[in-house]
Amino acid sequence: MRIKALVVHEKSGPYLLEDVDIDEPKDDEVLVRIVAVGVCHTDEFGRNQGTPIALPLVLGHEGAGIIEKVGAHVTDLKPGDHVGITYAFDGTCPSCAHGEPYYCENFNQINFGGVASDGTTRLHQDGKDVSMFFGQSSFATYAVANAASVAKVDDDVDLGLVAPLGCGIQTGAGAVVNVAKATPSTQVAVFGCGAVGMSAILGAAAIGCRTIIAVDRNDISLQKALELGATHALNSATTEDLVAAIQEITGRGADVSIDTSGNDFMMTNALRCLKFHGTFLPVAPSGVIESFDMGGDVMMPMRTVKGSCEGESDPKTFIPKMVRWYKEGRFPIDKIITFYEFPRIDEAFEGLRKKEAIKAVMRVSEQ
Repeated sequence: MRIKALVVHEKSGPYLLEDVDIDEPKDDEVLVRIVAVGVCHTDEFGRNQGTPIALPLVLGHEGAGIIEKVGAHVTDLKPGDHVGITYAFDGTCPSCAHGEPYYCENFNQINFGGVASDGTTRLHQDGKDVSMFFGQSSFATYAVANAASVAKVDDDVDLGLVAPLGCGIQTGAGAVVNVAKATPSTQVAVFGCGAVGMSAILGAAAIGCRTIIAVDRNDISLQKALELGATHALNSATTEDLVAAIQEITGRGADVSIDTSGNDFMMTNALRCLKFHGTFLPVAPSGVIESFDMGGDVMMPMRTVKGSCEGESDPKTFIPKMVRWYKEGRFPIDKIITFYEFPRIDEAFEGLRKKEAIKAVMRVSEQ
């Protein structure tokens, strides 16, 4: 089948709208007509070859759309279903078998290796293979994905809002809900108010955390965080002592801190603002703490530093849960999304760079 896709042919090269051939879905796969797709810095990581991926390449890893075809072994999805697509996993490794697909032992190979879980790609151009991304390559009019990575959602929800749930939003919200297992009594500090940070704030607000502290150097972002449910906002550039300020707000320190910035100063304060036996969740894909006192910062106060992936989100259940929260008015993701038309991806990235958009989503086709 011939489709349109944004193809990258060289490291850091332009996104070119071109014809690409896509395979029919295999027995455990589905063909999705893409209605909307999130635009994320992870896509730029792939375009810039942050990890080597064979070129040419079609990026896009937050797709949402309507199923056109299903493979012979797919029983929980059917043509016409509205769906969100998320990360890929093999379904067979010990982590997947244990119900933790987000810790799939082949996660990097499948999501960043240019191939599906069977080691081959579904995309081709002029008789040559085109690499996939996150098992979906949804910067395109159609995508083939493993049914296990596809979550059915209600038909009456805008798929433009569903698209970013598949990665960035579930990473932030899931860090609070699934990883930290926060409750209404939990006091949370979120460092960095981009898309993932705002999603963490939305997740904390959705479950009613009593204290939600937003930390950022941009006053506009902090005001937006307060609108989304943060109870307090601290400007990291003007607050004299962030640790003292958070301890004053919470009484003893945050139960959970989440850093989405990867910034040394922010991560250090996120760790040190915790209460005795608190938990620090770094979710930025990079970052280095230059001065790290294992004894004073971690061991003696008995704190936990925990890495996580995709907010430990089981896509089949957590994506529909976030949609339900949205419909109940508890998870206003529409307030952080700015829409762009496909294939104007350069405008979307420019909006993110200029901070005119918190989360960018391209509309690809009619719902």
